[in-house]
Amino acid sequence: MGVQTEELKILTPAGILGYGIPAEHFWRGVERGPDAMIVDAGSTDPGPYLLGLGKMIVDRQGYMRDLALVLHAASERHVPLVISSAGGPGINRHVDEMIAMIRGISAAKGYRFKLAAIYADIDRAVIHDRLVAGRVTECGPSGELTHQAIDDAVNVVAQMGAEPFARVLREHPDVDIIVSGRAYDPAPYAGLCMLHGIDPGVYWHMGKIVECGAVCAEPKGRVILATVRRDSFDLEPMNPAERCTPASVAAHTLYEKTRPDLLSGPGGVLDLRGSRYEALDNRRVRVSGSVFHPSERYSVKLEGAAIVGHRTIFIGGIRDPILLGQLDSYLDEVRRRLVGFFPELETGEATMHFHVYGRDAVMGPLEPKRHEIPHEVGLMGEVTAATQEQANAICSQARIIVLHMPYPGQLATAGNFAIPLNPPENPIGPVCRFNIYHLMEVESPEELFPVRLMEI
Repeated sequence: MGVQTEELKILTPAGILGYGIPAEHFWRGVERGPDAMIVDAGSTDPGPYLLGLGKMIVDRQGYMRDLALVLHAASERHVPLVISSAGGPGINRHVDEMIAMIRGISAAKGYRFKLAAIYADIDRAVIHDRLVAGRVTECGPSGELTHQAIDDAVNVVAQMGAEPFARVLREHPDVDIIVSGRAYDPAPYAGLCMLHGIDPGVYWHMGKIVECGAVCAEPKGRVILATVRRDSFDLEPMNPAERCTPASVAAHTLYEKTRPDLLSGPGGVLDLRGSRYEALDNRRVRVSGSVFHPSERYSVKLEGAAIVGHRTIFIGGIRDPILLGQLDSYLDEVRRRLVGFFPELETGEATMHFHVYGRDAVMGPLEPKRHEIPHEVGLMGEVTAATQEQANAICSQARIIVLHMPYPGQLATAGNFAIPLNPPENPIGPVCRFNIYHLMEVESPEELFPVRLMEI
C-alpha cells in the first residue's frame, strides 16, 4: 500500500478540463500546498459520438486556456498534475494530442516536465479471444457482445482503474505529469491515495465526489480541495462564496447512481451504507465510514462505438389549440403517410422520431400525463437513415407533411407550423451508438494499459 501519510491534499481545478478554471479560486487552492492536481478530461455524458467519430469533448481553445493555468502551477510550484480520459473518450490519438498541447505551451513558456502517458485503446483480438473464453459480460442492459460488434466498432477503449496510475507513481516518483486514456473517473485519485496507506473506502468515495470539481458545493462550483487521511476526508470549495454542507455532499454522492448504497467500479464495490457526513464549519465537510469490498475477479469496462447511419432534423413551433388538442393522432398520421413514400421506415432501415418540447420531450412515455393543453409546443423531427442523402429526403418530406397536412376542425388553410430556420432541414451527420459497453475480465489491472515516458 505504500508509505502511510498523515494527510494528503488533492486539488481539483474543474469537473472537466477545458470547461473553464476560475484563476482566482485555482490559485487560492494552489496556495494551500496541494500534493497533487488531478483533473478529469472525459465523459460519456454526450453519448457515443465522441468515441465513434474521434471527437474531443472541448475545443482546442478551451484546453489551451485551462492547460496554461495548471501547467504554470505545475512548473512554478512543482505540483504534480494528472489528466485522465484525455480529450473525452480517451483514445490514444487524444492522449497524443493533449501531450502535443502541453508540449507547445511548455516550449513557449520554457517549462520542463517529465511526462508519463498511459494508453487505453484495446486490441480487438484480445476482446475476441476473451469473448470466446466466456470472460465478457453485460454492463447494465447492454445485451450480449457479438464478434460482429467488435469488428464494427470504430474505436474501442478499456476504462482503467487505479492500478495503472499507482504503478506510474510508484515506479517513476519523479514524473511531473500523467496524461491517461480512458479511465474510471475516480481512478487517478485512488491510484495516488493507495500509495499512502489510505483506506480504499475513503479514497474511492472521495474520488467519486471531487472528480466533478466543486459540484458538491452550494452553489455548484469548479475548484475544490480534498484533504485525505487514512479514515476520512474533508472537502472545501476554493470559492469563498461557495460552501460544502452535509446535505450537498451527501446529495452529490448519489449522483449518477443506479442505487444509492452500492457503487460498482474496477476491482470492487463501494459500500456507502455506513457513510457519515459531518460539518466542520459552515464551509467544510468531513466524510467517513465508507467501505470498499474487493471483487473476486477484476474486470474493466469496454467502450466501443459504431456508426449506424446519418441524421437530419427540422424544428418548429405549433400554437394552434385545435391542432395541439389532437397532436398525437396528427403525428401518427404524419408517420403513416411518410411510410407510403419511404417503405424503409417500416422495415427499420430508417427511423423517424418526433420530440414535442413543452409537453413530454424530455421524459417521453415516462412523463406523467397532463390533461391541460399547452398554449404552444416546439416540435423537432429527427430522421436517421443509411445515408445523409436519404435522411435529408425523408426529413424534407416529413416537414412538408407536418406543415401542410389538414386536420379535423382546422380553421386556417395555411400552414400551422412556424419554422425558425432556413433552410428548414439541417443535416447533422453520422449517428453513433455504443455497440460495446461490456465488462471484460483481466488477469492484471495493468495488463491492457501501456505506459510511455518522455521529456517535455
